Amino acid sequence: MTNCFSTDIYHQQLEKKAANLKALLSDFSLPELTVFSSPISHYRMRAEFRIWHDKDDLYHIMFDKQTKKRIKVDTFPIATTLINDAMQAIIPLLKDNALLRHLLFQIDYFSTLSGQLLITLLYHKKLSDEWREEARKLKLLLAQQGIECNIIGRASNQKITIDVDYVDEILPVMGKNLIYRQVENSFTQPNAAVNIKMLEWAISVTKGLSGDLLEFYCGNGNFSIALAQNFRRVLATEITKASVYSAQHNISVNHIDNLIIARLSAEEFTSAIKKERSFNRLKGINLDEYQCDTVLVDPPRAGLDDATINNLKNYKTIIYISCNPHSLYDNLQQLTQTHSVSHFAMFDQFPYTEHVETGIVLNKK
Repeated sequence: MTNCFSTDIYHQQLEKKAANLKALLSDFSLPELTVFSSPISHYRMRAEFRIWHDKDDLYHIMFDKQTKKRIKVDTFPIATTLINDAMQAIIPLLKDNALLRHLLFQIDYFSTLSGQLLITLLYHKKLSDEWREEARKLKLLLAQQGIECNIIGRASNQKITIDVDYVDEILPVMGKNLIYRQVENSFTQPNAAVNIKMLEWAISVTKGLSGDLLEFYCGNGNFSIALAQNFRRVLATEITKASVYSAQHNISVNHIDNLIIARLSAEEFTSAIKKERSFNRLKGINLDEYQCDTVLVDPPRAGLDDATINNLKNYKTIIYISCNPHSLYDNLQQLTQTHSVSHFAMFDQFPYTEHVETGIVLNKK
C-alpha cells in the first residue's frame, strides 16, 4: 500500500472516480461536478484489526479480500498518526501480559483530530475484575509512552469501560470550532478532513434558504449542528439511542438553541407528519409549528424507501448525501420527476477504494 501514496497516483484515482460517478448518473440533467479530495495518507479516524497469536508472538493482521490470505500489519498509513503510534506501543505491552492477551481476537482504534483516542479490545472470553485492573495498568503504561487513551473491553454480552466510551472531536468549519461527542460503536464520518469539506459545502449550498430544516438520519448531529446557523429552526430525527444522546450533548456544548432531535426513524416520522400515527417520543414537539421547506437526508447504503421518497417530494429543497451512488441513481429516478438538480458534488471519503460520497441538491420544479 505504501507505493500508492503519491500525489499523482491519488489524483489519477480521484479523476477515475469522478468519471465513473458522472457516467453512472448521466441519465439525469446534472450541473458540473465539484470534487472534494482527501489527504493522501493518515486520513482515516478508525481502524480495526484482527489479532494473530503465533506462539509467544502477537501482531495485527488483515485479510486480503481476493486471496483471503493473512497479512501482518505493523503500520497502517491510511490511519491517523495517533492510531499508528498506538499500534506500535500496545503490542509489546500485550505480549508481556498473559491475562490481557489471552483469547484477544481484535483491536479497534478510534481517533480524532482533537488528539483523543479510544482503544477497544475484543475477546472470546468473559472479562473479570482482574481484567479491569490490568486494563487500567495498560492505560497508564501507554500514557507513559505519550499515548493518552481510554480503553474498552468487549466480550459476548459484556462491555467494560476504562474510563469513558467516547471521544470528543473538534472540527474547524468555516472559522468556527464545532464539538462532536462520538461514542464507540456508533456511526461517525470516517474521514474527518473530508467531513469538514462536506459540512462547509452543505453550509454554502443552504445559505439564503427560507423556513425550517428537517433532517433524517442525523446521527450525532453532524450536519444539523453545522447547518442550524442557516435556518430559523431545525428538526432532526435519529433512531439509534446512543447517537441521539450524543446529539443532545453536542447541541448543548455547541450552544445551539434552534435544534431539536426526535428519536424516530424516517418511516416513523413520515407516519407522524401524515398524522397516521402518534408517538410518545414526539411529546412536547408540535410538528404543525414547523415550516420545513428544506429536508436533508443521509441514508444508509440501501437508500430511501418509497414512503420517504414520496414525502420528500413535498419539500422545496432536498439535500441528499449518499454513500452509495447506485441507490442514489434509483432514488433520483423518482425525485427528478418533481425536482431538478442544482448542485452536484463528490467527496472522497475513502481514497484507494471504489467508494464515494455524493452530495446532491434538488429544487422543486
